[in-house]
Amino acid sequence: MNKNSKIKKRTVIISVITFSIASLFTAKAIYSKNLNESTNSHQIKIGLSLDSLVIERWQTDRDIFVSKSKQLGAKVLVEKANNDTNEQIRQVKSLIDEGVDVLVIVPHDSSAFQTILTIAKRKGIKVIAYDRLIKDSSVDLYVSFDNEKVGELMGESLLKAAPKGNYLIINGGQEDYNTHLVNNGFKRVLKDSLDSGNIKILNEVWATSWNEDVAYRCVDEALSKGEKIDAIMCGNDRLAESAIQALAERKLAGTIPVIGQDASLGGCQRVVESTQLMTIYKPIRPLAETAAEYAVKLAKDQHLSIKTTIYDGTTDIPFYVEDPITVYKNNMVSTVVKDNFHSINEIYMNVPKDSWPTGN
Repeated sequence: MNKNSKIKKRTVIISVITFSIASLFTAKAIYSKNLNESTNSHQIKIGLSLDSLVIERWQTDRDIFVSKSKQLGAKVLVEKANNDTNEQIRQVKSLIDEGVDVLVIVPHDSSAFQTILTIAKRKGIKVIAYDRLIKDSSVDLYVSFDNEKVGELMGESLLKAAPKGNYLIINGGQEDYNTHLVNNGFKRVLKDSLDSGNIKILNEVWATSWNEDVAYRCVDEALSKGEKIDAIMCGNDRLAESAIQALAERKLAGTIPVIGQDASLGGCQRVVESTQLMTIYKPIRPLAETAAEYAVKLAKDQHLSIKTTIYDGTTDIPFYVEDPITVYKNNMVSTVVKDNFHSINEIYMNVPKDSWPTGN
């Protein structure tokens, strides 16, 4: 073989080796790129477990939460349990099996989730308790309103309207831990008046699963016995509606102060119609949108800078809290209407037009 042939052979060999190495690096780069793209393209899945959609506000929470989550690139799987604890636990198990990254739960029974959430944690699934605290489960985050403050605002309003006399207290379901927090705040405000005897609790009931019939029966029975009622505290606006129905059947609607919470459309209508004294407006949009933002952050293992905590019966957990707002007839427009929670046409539909707030 002559010298030129040897040089050509070496050149070919070097070219082949160089091409092979280059191809290897190219293939590795493509693999890494595809791997990164595959990792980054993982769509976050959020399981939203709702106790029920019967109460108007939960439909609003759901819609805002789902919309915000989609804006953030997450997919939301929604389940509603129709006030059935066993069904809700089954649905949460199904969401876990679906491979969700985060669970957001509005619990029917705040004490029933320890076992199922232990399974979620083993799978690395983050958990947010939404609006209602989940007890003894060390969830990653609790997002809600200051429920004791809700009770305090309700107590202050009723005490101002009826500083003396007989009170009926119609709480929500005992299985809902928030009802206890509201009750604590309410009675804290009433304590001095109760101790002095200025106020007497004529009857106190708990409406299991927020059953409105309990409110109707409580008021109806007291009136049937001829007992004097000076004020009625109801755990939400739907309970207030049933209490007012019992009063209306005896032409007493509007003569006895009745309070509720949630600023439901019916509740707001009764406030401006003067059959319900007040309601509590809880700005749902910031709560639901913040919950969605935190759910996505938890899915990405990002740090949550939340300093407030709440004790769940086992440990202190991070607590994102929103403040509630007392709503009367005179501030309905500057709160509920201003936030587009309900329109003025909806709220005042049963009120003569010449009695509507001016400037609207």
